[in-house]
Amino acid sequence: MHAAPTTATEHLNIVIVGHVDHGKSTLLGRLYADTGSLPEGKLDKVRDICRRQGKEFEYAFLFDAFLEEQEQGITIDTARTFFKWRDRHYIIIDAPGHKEFLKNMISGAARAEAALLVIDAQEGVKEQSKKHGYLLSLLGVRQVAVVVNKMDLVGYRQDVFEAIEKEYREFLSQLKVTPERFVPVSAKLGDNIANKSTHMPWYQGLTVLDSLGLFRKETARDKQPLRFPVQDVYKFDARRIIAGRLATGRVKVGDKLVFSPSNKSALVKTVEAFNTEPVPTEATAGQSTGLTLDEQIFIERGEIASHEDSAPVVSTTFRCNLFWMGRRPLEAGKKYLLRLATREVECEVAIIHRIIDASDLAARETRTIVGRNEVAELTIRTKAPIAFDLYGDSEVTGRFVLVDQYDVSGGGIMTEAVKDEHTVLREEARRRDIAWVKGDVGADDRARHFGHRAALVLITGGRHTGKSFLARRLEGQLVADGRHTYLLDGANLRRGLDADLVDENSGEIIRRFGEVARLLIDTGLIVVSTTNAFGGADHQAIRTLVHPAPVIAVHMSKGEETPPPNTDLAFAGPKDFDALAAQVIAELKTRGVLAEALGAKPQFHYSI
Repeated sequence: MHAAPTTATEHLNIVIVGHVDHGKSTLLGRLYADTGSLPEGKLDKVRDICRRQGKEFEYAFLFDAFLEEQEQGITIDTARTFFKWRDRHYIIIDAPGHKEFLKNMISGAARAEAALLVIDAQEGVKEQSKKHGYLLSLLGVRQVAVVVNKMDLVGYRQDVFEAIEKEYREFLSQLKVTPERFVPVSAKLGDNIANKSTHMPWYQGLTVLDSLGLFRKETARDKQPLRFPVQDVYKFDARRIIAGRLATGRVKVGDKLVFSPSNKSALVKTVEAFNTEPVPTEATAGQSTGLTLDEQIFIERGEIASHEDSAPVVSTTFRCNLFWMGRRPLEAGKKYLLRLATREVECEVAIIHRIIDASDLAARETRTIVGRNEVAELTIRTKAPIAFDLYGDSEVTGRFVLVDQYDVSGGGIMTEAVKDEHTVLREEARRRDIAWVKGDVGADDRARHFGHRAALVLITGGRHTGKSFLARRLEGQLVADGRHTYLLDGANLRRGLDADLVDENSGEIIRRFGEVARLLIDTGLIVVSTTNAFGGADHQAIRTLVHPAPVIAVHMSKGEETPPPNTDLAFAGPKDFDALAAQVIAELKTRGVLAEALGAKPQFHYSI
């Protein structure tokens, strides 16, 4: 028996999965005993009870006794620290069933960093073993060692072990899980648990305990890439303080930050703290703090700050694993509210790929709803771009919940970023904005001087609906009010900047239009455009290129018709263009683009 040290400096969360009859409890009991982690006298006490009851002693009894004592709160430091070995506490995630385990993993109440998967050598790879492999894949657990137990019952045969290893490796490879090693053991007799077995000289690999020692601890949160979800922005003593809690990483004065998904960037001017001496110059993971920047860029709640060389993913579409707990079924195509860190955005389920019953891991037929206590592999599409990480890269920014009619009804983890139709434009805009050469006059300076912020008004509609009349009237009224406004007609670009393009180059035509609009917005102008040649999808591309500047979408029609998605104002039938222009101006004020009066020193905001 190995003696365990009295102190351990590191914690590792592991899960041990396997069929109820494959010896999981026996393996755990043996680990407790062989690492000296049992309370003093417990092993002898259980042996004595077995002797008096005429039972053969089993190490599984130690597992049951240990659990009972933990529930009574009379054992070692934490209720889930089952054993210590060398410089680690090994914490077994207690999950009485698949459903509880999945719920805890996805909600973040517990997270396995590694797994031991137990297979009975006599039974071989059964359906339950495959289900457990799928379970680990579902939860993104990538560090796995497979323990082939009960080797004594097959005469310690090498060919039996190798056949199981070959079959199970092939199965796990389909799930993108690569086991780090297979260990042949007899938990009952102690073969290859803590000590090398003399019954299997053909096996030259590691014992179970040595295998555990090679599992890698995830990088400490303060050593991970910076993730700073913005909680709020406060005006205080003429300073604009960006407040939030660092999920991972560190930030210090002088760091260049990029805010996603807006692509805005600036240098950290100060790190703020309340009643703290000396004034801090750095903040680290887990701390709630405030930051001021060297320029007054507009930042919204829900954005995520990072260093420019390690920004999160930005998309409107992602693949995920989700545990559904709602009273009503999850439905494809239905609108839900997605919450990720401090961000809230409307979303819908685009595709249901697979449904699993969490109680028994049985696959259900593909359908358009997900019932309570079922796990689903989904593709979700959000109404607006969001910043996130894959769960395996960052737990905090890779986990989300879905809200159904004010109830938190599901929890999920991101497993794959899916490119949408604007991914290329979004990445181009990110590279452009990060490398943008800025002058000494910023957006706030222009807003104070002009009396308004920059924005883009896109006017859509069919032929002869009055788009051009409204655009001209709106430009005239804004200029008459002293607002710096410019009418950008796509036809003018076609005759000049786009003269080298043909109609088939519609993607490049849209890209150039968006870039010109972005330049005009950077000068502080309110840009008005009828964009006659562009459709609704083109408008979304333009939004991507000018983001985060406000875009007000106005739709014109001859009669009653359904306006395109994301339309802010819709006008139908006979028109009083002066009145319509006044409504657009009112919307600009509501969106925080226009100050109420030019003579006042405006306090601008954008509605979220």
